[in-house]
This record gives sequence, structure tokens and C-alpha cells, in this order.
Amino acid sequence: MIPISVCIIGKNEEKNIEKCLEPLTHYPFEIIYVDTGSTDRTKELATKYTDNIYDFEWIGDFSAARNFSLSKASHNYVLVLDCDEYLTDLDLNGLFAAMDAHPLGVGQILRKSYLGESKSDSFSPERIDRLFHKRKYHYIFLIHEQIANIRTDDTRYERYEIPLVVDHVGYVGNMDEKRIKAERNNALLFKEMERDPTESYFPFQVAQSYNLIDDYENAYIYYKKAFELPLNLDNLWVHVMACNFINACIQTDRAEEALALYTPVYDDYAGSPDFLCAMGTLYLNITPSQPLKAMMEFVKVLQLPSTAEGGDYSPTALYGMGFCNEQLGNFPAAIDFYQKSAAKEYEPAIERLTALSAR
Repeated sequence: MIPISVCIIGKNEEKNIEKCLEPLTHYPFEIIYVDTGSTDRTKELATKYTDNIYDFEWIGDFSAARNFSLSKASHNYVLVLDCDEYLTDLDLNGLFAAMDAHPLGVGQILRKSYLGESKSDSFSPERIDRLFHKRKYHYIFLIHEQIANIRTDDTRYERYEIPLVVDHVGYVGNMDEKRIKAERNNALLFKEMERDPTESYFPFQVAQSYNLIDDYENAYIYYKKAFELPLNLDNLWVHVMACNFINACIQTDRAEEALALYTPVYDDYAGSPDFLCAMGTLYLNITPSQPLKAMMEFVKVLQLPSTAEGGDYSPTALYGMGFCNEQLGNFPAAIDFYQKSAAKEYEPAIERLTALSAR
């Protein structure tokens, strides 16, 4: 058995901290919690689950806080979690076997991100880098911190999957709260952009912040800045950016520009169902729209094999097929696809069926 320390940082997380820490106590992990200035009961609640609680003065640097938590770990191998991530499944023997096979790599957990505070059958799955040897890797960047080689700060390394699953509840707040968060995040990101204007990760994250508050014009500007810089397709965020960049172009009446940008690199992204859905939507938003080409993209989504991550993009694709058929004047087929999508509780399909029935 390889000793592992779980390292968590947080602030004012009394709503989440127990749901995060309690599942970890069922496994042979050392739990490290670093508090960055809570004014609620977070630290008090954390004491129920670990004695390893430390304070860190917040200096506007997430990596500094992360690296401080690593320094407090007794074990070399560290698993990093956030307070709003809750362990739901772990094959301990499989975990140790994977670590034995990849001693110099970085292990990826499976995170299922749900929208809103209550879970539903719909979630967005992603593999994220979280398990590593603390004498070989550390964190860099002020915000949206990345794991990097401790000697070279290189973010390229061997990745491997580990059989550990967490549920993640996405950020919940009203638009004013989201705007404050976006402004706070961007203040740090702009500093990083000044420090390294050639790093595409920073403008991407600025765009994500604007996307959070539906400011699609600024989101478009910074997605395009990132797109024009060198991109490493091994980074999962590059694939996320493709979908969000396409959406920002659609929202700002630049669908033709998005098509021109992503058609030449289509094959680099075509294995991703969310990218195919984005391309299908793109074909429906150019002038004139091309529902037959859009339909081909949605068909590809439905033909993709199920992923180990468990993400289901078929409701979106079925809805897209319905919309394509509606544009082509085939209303019986459109209704059939809408009904199949609605059966999977896809809200846009339910709304479209309601609108059609009211005619």
C-alpha cells in the first residue's frame, strides 16, 4: 500500500466541507486541510474529520496555497481535492496498481460536474490531473493553477487514469455574485498574461470568466487570443475551449468565422461528442443554414461508443436532429426526435414540444 495524503484548501466552505471530508475517512488517507481565511464554521467542522488543519494567509495566489498544503503532507504521494468535490467511488487496489505502473506520472480522477445544487441524471464528465509525487511536481499560476515539473515548470507529463470518482457541484450564485467572481479571477489572470503573453491558457481562462456572466463579446475576444497562440491538444481545456469559442461566435453573430477557424482543424477535435454537437449547432447558425451538414454531426454523436466517463450527449444530439428535420419541413420526424430527447429529460426538447403542440 502506497501512503497518500489528501490535500485540500478552502475558505468559508461550511456548506461543503463535511460532504468533502467524511467520505475520505473511510480510506487509509492522511487528510490535510488548509484554510485561507474563513470567517464561518469551516475550520470547526473540519476538526471532526482531521487534526491536520493549517492556516495560510491569502496572498492572491492559489498555487502558493496549494503548495503550502503539499508541504504539510507527511507522505510523498498527494491527492488534491476541492471542498466542493465529494468522493463517490474508489477502487483502492486498482488505485495502487495504477500508481505502481506509473510512478513518475500524474493520475487523473474522474469528476462528474452537475449543474445547480441538486444532482440530476445530466452531468458533464471530465478527467482532471490530481494525484502525483510532491517531490516531482508542484503548482504554478496565480489562479486556475496547473501541475508542473518542480524543476522546470513544464506542464507536459505522463497522465494516467485512476479509478477514483468525485461528484462536483458547479458554481451556484446570482449574476451579480458571478460577475464579482469573474472580476476577481480576471484581475489575477491579467497579471499572468502580462508575465507570459505567449501562454494560451491565460486568455482562455479570461474568456471562461466572461462566459460565466454571459458577456459573449469579451469571451469571443479572449477565446480568439488563445486560439491564435500555440495550443497543445493533450490539454483537455483546449477541447473545452473549442466548444465554448464556437458558442461565443454564434452568440455574437460570427458563426461563419467559427466555421472558417475550426474546419481546418476538425480532425483534431472530432472524437469529442461535445465538439460534434457544437459543430452541428454551428451549421444551423450560419447563413444560409445547412441542416443536412448539421444532421451529419449529430448522427456522429449518436454513433460514438459510450465512454468510460459516462457522459451522455445523446439528448443534445437528438434535439439537434429534431431541429434539423423541422428546418427541412419534416415535422413528423422532428417531433419523433424531440420526443426521444424529451424522454431523456432534455429541457429544450420539452419546451419545443410544448411550443409545437400549442400551434
